[in-house]
Amino acid sequence: MHTLVRRAVLLSAVLAACAHARPPAVLTPPAPVARANWAVTRLDHQVFAFYGLAPGKASGDITRDVHVLDLKTGKWTRKADVPVDGGRLAAVAVTVAGRVYLVGGYTVAPTGTEVSTPEVLRYLPDSGRFEAESRMPVPVDDTVALAWRERWIVLVSGWHDKGNVTDVQVYDTRTGTWSAGTPWPGKPVFGHAGGLAGDTMVVCDGVTAGKKPDGKNQFAITDACWQGVLDPARPGDITWTALPPHPGAPLYRAGATGDGGKGIVFAGGSGRPYNYDGVGYDGQPSEPSDAVFSYRTDLGKWQVHAPLPVAGMDFRALVPLDGEYGLFGGMRAGQKVTGEAIRFRLD
Repeated sequence: MHTLVRRAVLLSAVLAACAHARPPAVLTPPAPVARANWAVTRLDHQVFAFYGLAPGKASGDITRDVHVLDLKTGKWTRKADVPVDGGRLAAVAVTVAGRVYLVGGYTVAPTGTEVSTPEVLRYLPDSGRFEAESRMPVPVDDTVALAWRERWIVLVSGWHDKGNVTDVQVYDTRTGTWSAGTPWPGKPVFGHAGGLAGDTMVVCDGVTAGKKPDGKNQFAITDACWQGVLDPARPGDITWTALPPHPGAPLYRAGATGDGGKGIVFAGGSGRPYNYDGVGYDGQPSEPSDAVFSYRTDLGKWQVHAPLPVAGMDFRALVPLDGEYGLFGGMRAGQKVTGEAIRFRLD
C-alpha cells in the first residue's frame, strides 16, 4: 500500500508540473523566400520583414517585398511591396507604441552607385498599406535604430552617401518632429549593433571609413563600445561613456536587442566587413559568427552565452520571441542567403 501511495503522489506531482509548464513554442518555419539584410521587427504575434537581398546577391536582387510571420500559427504571408522606386539595403524596421516604422536604407544602381534614402514609412498591418511618415534630416543607412519609451526613434551614426556620420537623430512619433541628439562620441560607423535597457543604450562595433591617398574609402572593423544614457526630459541629451570591448572578435551586422530588463543581447554577425554580396572589402569572403553575448547595465559587465546553433551574418535586428530570440534570414557559411530563422534561448 505504501508503494502505491508513493507512486500516486509522484504521478500527481508530475501531472501538476506538466499542467503549469510553459506550452511548447510554435517552431519557426523557413520563409517562402531566401533573404539577407532583412529589415525586421515584431508587433504582437507578428514578425514583419521588409526589403532584403535575394540569393543572386547582385544589384538586381535587392527587393521591395514584404513578408509577415504569424507566431501563433507559424505561417508566412506575402504582402504588397514597399511603394518605393527600387529595393533598399541596410534599412531598419522598428515598432513604437503599436506602430511599425520602416526607416531609410540605400539603393544600388546597375553601375554600382549607392545612394542613402531619407524616407520614413509607417506600415499598417491591418491593410498591408504604407503611409509616408517623415524624412530624415540626414539620410542614413546601416544605422542603429532604437525604440525608446514608446514614443521616440533614436538613430545612431550610420552611413550617408559617401561616408559615416556622427549624427544622432531623434524622431518624436507623437509630434512628427526631429531633434539632434548629442553626437556619437567615437569614430562614426556603419553596420554596428545596439539595444536599449530602460533609458540606457549600448552600441558596439561596426566599420569605420578612412581615406586612402587616392581618395578611396578604406574600411576597418572596430571593437569600440559606447553606453549612452538618454534623458526623457530633454530627448536630445545623451551622456556617453566608453565601455570595454565585448568578449570575442568585433562584429559587423550582428543582431542586437534589449532583453526586457537590464541587459542588451548581441548575436551573430561577421568578423570581416563586406560589401552587400558577402565578400570582404579586401576581396576575401566573409564568414558568419555564432557568438552570443550580453551587457548588463546594472552590473556594468559583459556576459558570454552559449553559441548560436548555427552561425549567421547580415542581420538588421534581433527579435525577442517570448523568452527566446530570433535572427531571420541573413547569410550562412559560404555567404549563402537563407530564409531560415535562428531561434535560440540564453543559457
